[in-house]
Amino acid sequence: MAATTRTVTGLTSTTKDGVGASPRRPDGTLKVTGEFAYSSDMWMEDMLWGATLRSPHPHAEIRGIDVTGALEVPGVHAVLTHEDVPGEKRYGLEFQDQPVLAFGKVRYKGEPVAVVAADHPETARRAMERIRVDYAVLEPVTDSRRAAMDPDCPPVHEAGSLPEHPEFNQRGNRLRHQPIRTGAFAEAAGSAAREGAVLERLRSEAAVVVSSEYEVGMQDQAFLGPESGMAVPAEDGGVDLYVATQWLHVDQRQIAPALGLPQDKVRLTLAGVGGAFGAREDLSMQIHACLLALRTGRPVKFVYNREESFYGHVHRHPAKMRYEHGASSDGRLLYATAEVVVDGGAYASATPAVVGVASSLGIGPYEVPNVLVDAYGVYTNNPPCGAMRGFGAVQACFAYESQMDRLAAELGMHPVDLRIKNALSQGSRIITGQEIDMPLPMAEMLQRCRDLPMPPGRGALPDPGDLRTLPGGVAGTTRGEGVVRGVGYGVGLKNLCFSEGFDDYSTARVRLEVVAGEPVVMVHTAAAEVGQGLVTVKGQIARTELGVEKVVIHPSDTQVGSAGSSSASRQTYMTGGAVRTACASVRAAVFALARERGLVPGDLPDTDLALAGGKVVSATAGALVSLADLLGEAAQGGVVVEETREFHHRPTEMLDPLLGQGASHTQFGMCVHRAVVDVDVDLGLVKVVALDAVQDVGRVMHPQQLAGQIQGGSAQGLGLALMEEILVEDGVIRNPSFTDYLIPTILDTPPMRIEVLEHPDPHAPYGLRGAGEPPTLSSTPAVVAAVRAATGRPLTHAPVRPEDIVGIDL
Repeated sequence: MAATTRTVTGLTSTTKDGVGASPRRPDGTLKVTGEFAYSSDMWMEDMLWGATLRSPHPHAEIRGIDVTGALEVPGVHAVLTHEDVPGEKRYGLEFQDQPVLAFGKVRYKGEPVAVVAADHPETARRAMERIRVDYAVLEPVTDSRRAAMDPDCPPVHEAGSLPEHPEFNQRGNRLRHQPIRTGAFAEAAGSAAREGAVLERLRSEAAVVVSSEYEVGMQDQAFLGPESGMAVPAEDGGVDLYVATQWLHVDQRQIAPALGLPQDKVRLTLAGVGGAFGAREDLSMQIHACLLALRTGRPVKFVYNREESFYGHVHRHPAKMRYEHGASSDGRLLYATAEVVVDGGAYASATPAVVGVASSLGIGPYEVPNVLVDAYGVYTNNPPCGAMRGFGAVQACFAYESQMDRLAAELGMHPVDLRIKNALSQGSRIITGQEIDMPLPMAEMLQRCRDLPMPPGRGALPDPGDLRTLPGGVAGTTRGEGVVRGVGYGVGLKNLCFSEGFDDYSTARVRLEVVAGEPVVMVHTAAAEVGQGLVTVKGQIARTELGVEKVVIHPSDTQVGSAGSSSASRQTYMTGGAVRTACASVRAAVFALARERGLVPGDLPDTDLALAGGKVVSATAGALVSLADLLGEAAQGGVVVEETREFHHRPTEMLDPLLGQGASHTQFGMCVHRAVVDVDVDLGLVKVVALDAVQDVGRVMHPQQLAGQIQGGSAQGLGLALMEEILVEDGVIRNPSFTDYLIPTILDTPPMRIEVLEHPDPHAPYGLRGAGEPPTLSSTPAVVAAVRAATGRPLTHAPVRPEDIVGIDL
């Protein structure tokens, strides 16, 4: 990867290994050497192995379950069905609509029906195969647009079987319908006839009108560590669960009612996580392991294989979208309409939130005076979908950026010039009426991205015939005869942190004490380290705030208050904010102790004091006392200063269900990409030559990790552009393996020139801005735009398939 360039605006940090530095990750060496303990590596001498029987049908009535044969297998200790669930039979991330174990019906292929515990994993699988389930197969609902629009479509969930949420405009299979109306469309809202008349008038006023349908396929998070964990029964009748997850406390909130236990009897500790990207927000094996552990009185371990993992976690919502834009002859946008249908599959998961994002950001980072958006999230009998990096915003971004390229082509404008002409900036309002009250240098970012040096052309290469530089590489059949180069741009607006009235917060406990003559800080949160480097950032913040070299990060568990989810690019903002707040309280307590002991001159205010180099120091009087002398040795009765604090971001509000207005988001992020591709237009092969990015991050906390986040997000967007799609036919996944579901490898990942801007957000800790998700938005349309430029084909589906490039209808 190319080196990252930073453009800093008035920000400095001088603390060693503090904010702005790149200290080594404490888990880094163990991970690259293979010594890190992931959740699948856990072991106890007396543990049992769990296995899950899953539905072979997308939709069927369960007429009976016979577990007799499974119980007869030697080594089997328990076989459980829905009848053995002692508490609530349903759970859910937002809606309690998902059975712990299926009863009455199964609603997707792969739904858990029974679980087995045995003394060997093969024994558990053999027993599972002897469970007999009597199914009456039903016709599945698999067309998301039909589920959204056809009132005669059969319901996936029978009327009255689930709680209603009228604020989401639910109806039939519609889990949520969110309209947005602005300008003339707002004046006509509520009447389809009046809205139609407005649209016709605006069309007549526009010099150019472009419309198209777009589709984004179902993408897998493709983490490398499959679902796994271990539940251990406790002497108090509770259970201890060690699991790879993204949100310990929301797991606890769902698990305890199903077990019929109070939450304090269900204790969770984060085990080693092998990637997440949203898929671990939903439960997989957690309740099943706990049920079996409590039934057998022994530890129970689950480890999914890769095929089961494809069925056992949520995926990115596939989307079907219809867009229309009208513009004046000089490229000024006049109006935009959008219909976005996201397929949530059989259960709700995060679908309501996905719809909220897809609607509010559905027209992108552009000034458009007249907007009509309808976004729908629907139930089907397809696999459940939920959180994945950039949810809702990714799907919409592919459509509106494709529209920008089409408009630019019709107007004869450079695609960057069109975007700059209509760009949002600080003080602008998005289509929900929310003001962007933080820096948003979109025009500058677009110009910087266009001005980045281009990669050398094929003729400038030392050996233009080198197969490694051609689409398909050494394994392909390209020899360069039909290779055409294309360049494309993409930009996306992403909400950061949670939205729509969610009281998001994070808790941190910080303890300062002296151990072996040295001040030591302990930081304890429930935040999930899922590979993003939060464990490093927490230490950086503690060093910056308390001026102490040695910082210990306590394992994440539910013995401290919630830290929220490791998603929505929120943990550095939220848990970082909580650690900073707790450190400020510790620092104030240290100053108070120093004053109490007469070590601070009375005329010095706290604003003159700081902690640095293990000492209490004054800007005017110099060093006052060392922390070792002030606190004394902890083991010998010295003072231990400990504070626990919550950090909340500023309040947001629900979008109103009629016009979609409201300040629903906490923070906005943006990345601009330029993709350069070589395409063999005869064979449909693509090589991404360069994928360069400009991103404003507010404040760089850890430069090296930031570069990794931008590179990783860009690679996932590249995957969605060219290769990643779960193929679902009649509700059945056809490619549940990494043999058939393709993800980018190092051979597919191009050089990335990254330029980082720092314009601080005044509302955020340190002015930082979440950085992990915005690259995933803009990289996909940039790559597809480059392929479109090379081939001249419309390319309205992501990922682009070889047959789309060569024009063959398969």
